[in-house]
Amino acid sequence: MAAAAIGASHLVASTRAGAEFGWQLAWLVLAVNLLKYPFFAAGARYTAATGESLLHGYLRQGKGYLALFTGLNVLAAIASTAGVCMLTAAMLTQFIPLSIDILAFLVLVSSLLLLILGHYKWLDGVTKVIMLILTLTTLIAVSLAVSNQWGQVTPTTAADAWQWANVGFLVAMMGWMPAPIEVSAWNSLWLLEKQKTQSVTPDQALFDFNLGYITTAILAIVFLALGALVMHGSGEQFSDSGVQFANQLIRLYSQVMGEDTRYLIGIVAFLCIFSTTVTVIDGYSRTLNMGWQLLAKQPDNPNRLNLIMLAVSVLGLGLILFFKGALLPLLEFVMILAFMTTIIFAGLNFKLMISTHLTEAQRYGTRMRILSWIGLIYLISFALVFVYWYSTKN
Repeated sequence: MAAAAIGASHLVASTRAGAEFGWQLAWLVLAVNLLKYPFFAAGARYTAATGESLLHGYLRQGKGYLALFTGLNVLAAIASTAGVCMLTAAMLTQFIPLSIDILAFLVLVSSLLLLILGHYKWLDGVTKVIMLILTLTTLIAVSLAVSNQWGQVTPTTAADAWQWANVGFLVAMMGWMPAPIEVSAWNSLWLLEKQKTQSVTPDQALFDFNLGYITTAILAIVFLALGALVMHGSGEQFSDSGVQFANQLIRLYSQVMGEDTRYLIGIVAFLCIFSTTVTVIDGYSRTLNMGWQLLAKQPDNPNRLNLIMLAVSVLGLGLILFFKGALLPLLEFVMILAFMTTIIFAGLNFKLMISTHLTEAQRYGTRMRILSWIGLIYLISFALVFVYWYSTKN
């Protein structure tokens, strides 16, 4: 889950929020992580309690619920794969002098080979190492940035994050914060996969989820801090170009850790985003495969999963070619799409976690129900604000 979350939402959205608006959005980052928690936790809690995935739960609620979830996931899979793949390719441009389109193709081929040949075991092992390295590197960078800023006067003039014109950015940032909410279904399927090789108790499953979730929330603030401490007030803004954005992001780290670390930082950032790409392809494909299997009442077929991975990758590459290297517009489109669909996914998960299919002890209690209702009201309200903003901005 950490690999899925600590990608575009952190490296792009959180860092950009800090760079453009300083610390103004720190509380919003924490708030959206808190308000989405019940909907993400449903994946681990439901599967640990019942031994089946969230998708089985949707089907128990009615075939239409599963069909709606699967249909929206087709759109999300293509858009998200395109977004994280272009960001990975943008990082590669710092080392390989090829066009971003060619590099995106190579990234997709590499991701597919890793998943088809290595399956879940490789994914689980590789992502843990990469996340540890990225976490340590980012914490060191922010610590050095704080040390460099100590005693200095911080800029008093900053762009107002709450201007009407910034609604689109705010919604985009929250769309993938900490990750697309359909990751709850991935987590559910990954837990089932993990249970094939080892015993996982409900307490262990929830602890594992909470550790990943809290880590992503803390690191979202850490990345925001990096942007606020190093880039905010400099007059520089992130470029829409994928190549330029990657260069700016790596320069953020090297400014505080030393120019000699530039290539090391570039490699770590690339590996982080590459792991996100692999995780996104795997997660969406597993979800779509299970959705088709349940809706069509088909037996499990490993070849079908591979074909879905291939189809998602090819369609994602088509979207990359459409945006022609414009990274930030593509990511903003993907994140806004994620925010608007979050309302439906969150509602499905909440409905499932209070259903009579679960025992009273397994259902959400009073506190989780209250937090869920507050989260739903918040998400719906902001979605309505965005729709009005989008209809009037031109």
